Amino acid sequence: MKTARPLPEDLQGRPFTVAAAERAGVSPKRLRHRSLTRLGKSIRVQGPTAMLPLTVRVQPFIEVNERCAASHLTAAELLSLPRVRKQTADMHHIIRPEGEAHLNRPHVVVHRMKLYEDEVTTKDGVPVTTPERTWLDMAELLSVDDLVAMGDSCVRVPRAALEGRGMPLCSLADLQLMIDRHKGKRGLRRAKEAIKLIRVGSDSPQETLLRLAIVRAGLPEPELNVPIITEDGTRHHEPDLSYRKYRIGIEYEGEHHGEEGQIVRDIARSERYLALGWTEVRISKRHMVNDAKPAAAKVQVALVQAGWRLRR
Repeated sequence: MKTARPLPEDLQGRPFTVAAAERAGVSPKRLRHRSLTRLGKSIRVQGPTAMLPLTVRVQPFIEVNERCAASHLTAAELLSLPRVRKQTADMHHIIRPEGEAHLNRPHVVVHRMKLYEDEVTTKDGVPVTTPERTWLDMAELLSVDDLVAMGDSCVRVPRAALEGRGMPLCSLADLQLMIDRHKGKRGLRRAKEAIKLIRVGSDSPQETLLRLAIVRAGLPEPELNVPIITEDGTRHHEPDLSYRKYRIGIEYEGEHHGEEGQIVRDIARSERYLALGWTEVRISKRHMVNDAKPAAAKVQVALVQAGWRLRR
């Protein structure tokens, strides 16, 4: 077989639909060439796709499936929501409204269920379920704790200077609306349990899981990322979790805290705690084993030393 004619530039290095190729002037003969891989009916690609952005990989599957949107694990990844379960690189989750024809395509997990127009947004031009709808759909797949972590991520107020946005992805009321709107949906009971535990203020899934472990251990619920303000009105740093009454700050230290620059900053932070008369409780990954019971025990010791007593 002769060497294939180069594809139009905007079709190179990414999957594309046959319709898009035809609009670009690609002949049917070129589309049958062995240099192209079929990714199912009406989708072709030249070369590997695993390293491409998810929006590029999923877009043609949305284009050939009318009235569909990326959903579940695919939506969670597109929206940068925390998730424990990783989706397979060549499998995409798509939601298709009830009443539409059934689809059976390779590389696609099709969910046929009720879908309202205001439950779909776009990410880089790709239709995707909104954060609140994605959260509800993920109730089918996640544990309660992981669903709380995702909900915390949805409602947290971002740091505009670092993240380029100043508004939450959605509100707690938006999550509740999804629960009220989709009665009888799979995972609904888990969603109802999770929404009672969602809080505004958590900056990471680890902080959420730490908070849940502390509360389940019978300890008071800590505040989240509230600045330390001294009597003269000076605003100091914000502990990840804290008890202002007991002057205790809890810091979760992720893997980046092993970097040289971060170590210097952590030492300076510890010195500030000491100068302010606060106790710093440092939690790392090793404290999060066994449902984070070691972390909760460490927090309890600090609370007892500060005068807290467990009510019986």
